[in-house]
Amino acid sequence: MNKFISVTDVADIDGLIAKALSYKANPRMDQSLGKNKRIGLLFLNPSMRTRLSTQLAAQNLGMEVIIFNVGQDGWALEFEEEAIMSGNTVEHVKDAAPILGKYFDILGIRTFPSLKNKEDDYSELYINQFIKYAGIPVVSLESATLHPLQSLTDLITIQEIFKEKRKPKIVLTWAPHVKALPQCVANSFAQWVNAWGQANFVITHPEDYELDQKFTKGATIIHDQDDALRDADFVYVKNWSTFIDYGKIYTNDTEWMMTNEKLTLTRSAKVMHCLPVRRNVELSDEILDSKNSIVTHQAANRIWAAQVVLSEILKER
Repeated sequence: MNKFISVTDVADIDGLIAKALSYKANPRMDQSLGKNKRIGLLFLNPSMRTRLSTQLAAQNLGMEVIIFNVGQDGWALEFEEEAIMSGNTVEHVKDAAPILGKYFDILGIRTFPSLKNKEDDYSELYINQFIKYAGIPVVSLESATLHPLQSLTDLITIQEIFKEKRKPKIVLTWAPHVKALPQCVANSFAQWVNAWGQANFVITHPEDYELDQKFTKGATIIHDQDDALRDADFVYVKNWSTFIDYGKIYTNDTEWMMTNEKLTLTRSAKVMHCLPVRRNVELSDEILDSKNSIVTHQAANRIWAAQVVLSEILKER
């Protein structure tokens, strides 16, 4: 593996999941793999779980970790080619990224969409410019359209918990939110579950909240949440803004918030969320504080997802 941006960078999803669970059982089993290696974690927007779990994962492999908050700790970067830099940006990625490639063995990048221009966001300009100019493997710590470490974590968690000899029914459901959020987590989860191919996968959302079909193709799309939830084994709750009329909120219907009453339609489904979560907006207290919630378990598994990705890259360095 020479980069980790989406599921298309993974040759064997099941193998990756199995190795991640091996790391969970024995976190230090490859502690010499990253000896004398450095990873730089660059954040263009805030993070808690991604930052801490990736740092812990790298340390479990013996790597030195350096964290840098772009725009706060250093210069504002320019990403457009042939830009006339007479505005607020001070340094071009063409100049910064090659230096980072000399400092580090792996570079982790976290970016965020503007939610103003769909073409710009979905071009993944920021992370692609680092890939183009750094000259070392780049790991997405979330990009404008995808969050692959989160999605790998989600599959690790589902595989770890579900023990029946049948395909689980997994439902990704839209939830209300107080502001417009990107489609990254929903896009990525759909992409990974579809590529995994070992679940009956349903996506439910109000009309006009369709995601990009290149990520959802293979899933069943249902606009009736109750119908979608019937017999579900896992329910993944996440808000996202509109994709076609980009970055908008068309509805904040509180009826879409997950509650215990809705869970009665399921097979006592385990409830997932990537966190942070707006309590009693996206998910009710009664869900989050119940035995059905596996959000803490899910978040804890972030370490093993990051560790298995870094180990696969280090094996080829």
